[in-house]
Amino acid sequence: MPSADSLSPGQVLIKNLFLSVDPALRCRMNEDSGVHYMSAWQLGKPVDGLGGVGEVQASADPTLTSGDLVSGNFFWPWSEFFVTDSKQVRKLPKELFSSQPSLALSLLGGTGLTAYLGMLEQGHVKPDGGQTVVVSAAAGSTGSVAGQVARLLGAKRVVGICGSEAKCQFLTTELGFDSAVNYKGPDLPAQLSQACPEGIHVYFDNVGGDLSERVIEQMVPDGHVILCGQIAVYNKDLPYPPPISPHIQQLIKDKHITRERFLVLNYSEKFEEGLAVLSQWFMTRKIKVKETVAEGLDNAGKAFVSMMRGGNIGKQIVRVAS
Repeated sequence: MPSADSLSPGQVLIKNLFLSVDPALRCRMNEDSGVHYMSAWQLGKPVDGLGGVGEVQASADPTLTSGDLVSGNFFWPWSEFFVTDSKQVRKLPKELFSSQPSLALSLLGGTGLTAYLGMLEQGHVKPDGGQTVVVSAAAGSTGSVAGQVARLLGAKRVVGICGSEAKCQFLTTELGFDSAVNYKGPDLPAQLSQACPEGIHVYFDNVGGDLSERVIEQMVPDGHVILCGQIAVYNKDLPYPPPISPHIQQLIKDKHITRERFLVLNYSEKFEEGLAVLSQWFMTRKIKVKETVAEGLDNAGKAFVSMMRGGNIGKQIVRVAS
């Protein structure tokens, strides 16, 4: 454990409580992560992730004191204790996070903001829009929130795509999706057509690959694709976003469908407003949060592999300490 006596002005000593485990970490295992805001992991260097929650143990910054809960989004060390500059963390209000600090990694953090701002800014989901919204990886961390957000923003119909009947049941009975499709079942296009009889207006794309092409084929003119993730191709040596077939490219052009990469960091000026809306929905029980928790830092690798294989429902996190 680092010594509190060794802190320089502006530094804090943090005890790790929770780690965020995200599909995008797979890209950091490549020689080039493919994006400018996230570097590849270096051999022989400590691993860091895309977020975490910790408790301040000692502080050389007057704005933070021992016992404060803090969070951060990028380059969060996967270690039991670490020292960092206080500017790299944000203090969490205890009245909102004391009972469930991990909310800062799911609904009330980057995951929730991605779902909310993606649907609002690129999906253009609105009340009385008559929109059918489809979400892939809908039982995962972002997808499970995105579907609920679409419903709360006023979508006419919300359909989730996931990989098991149990997850489909979870989406419809627990989260309020109108329908759910198991992509491992027979005849995905027929399942989609039955679930979306008026066509698809908005597609929140977390997976890419063949599955997403089948969804786009059933989109209506002037629809919107929100490119959030492409987990189906993270193991392949492809640029990001990965290329799509000429047939789908032409279809997008002919139907005037927007298909834009969504990066929540581009909407930082809307974070405060977005978190206020999400917090209100959570406190009034209009939105639910599901987490899959692995216990102990030693199990972080196993948790990552399980998540990449679809073993999680909701946000995959690791509890490092209490």
